Amino acid sequence: MKDYKKHFIVPAPPEEVYRALTNPATIQLWSGEPAEMSTEPGTEFSLWEGSIAGRNLEFVEDKRIVQQWYFGEQEADSIVTIILHPDKKGTSVELKHTNIPDEAYTDITEGWQHAYFGALIDFYL
Repeated sequence: MKDYKKHFIVPAPPEEVYRALTNPATIQLWSGEPAEMSTEPGTEFSLWEGSIAGRNLEFVEDKRIVQQWYFGEQEADSIVTIILHPDKKGTSVELKHTNIPDEAYTDITEGWQHAYFGALIDFYL
């Protein structure tokens, strides 16, 4: 199991970035795929036709998202924490993803950089 930490700058205010990460219609706009998402803790979510699935754990509007991502039958929960900070260029995003299975690490980290935050940044450019 590995952990991944990364900062991204998204050229939009935190309120817009938060909506882009939590509103299914907005997620579909930047990802190009239908999304199942709710801001209700305890609900399940699905992105990229189920390529990413898990359970929503915590939301602080415009500031923080915490999710558990599913990777089969692993012992330790894989937790994603996204913290949004106002920045002069828009939003500084602090990403922390813990307990990524070794065999999925490269795909997940490339996905964060290109398909997830890369696509979101491109959406606002």
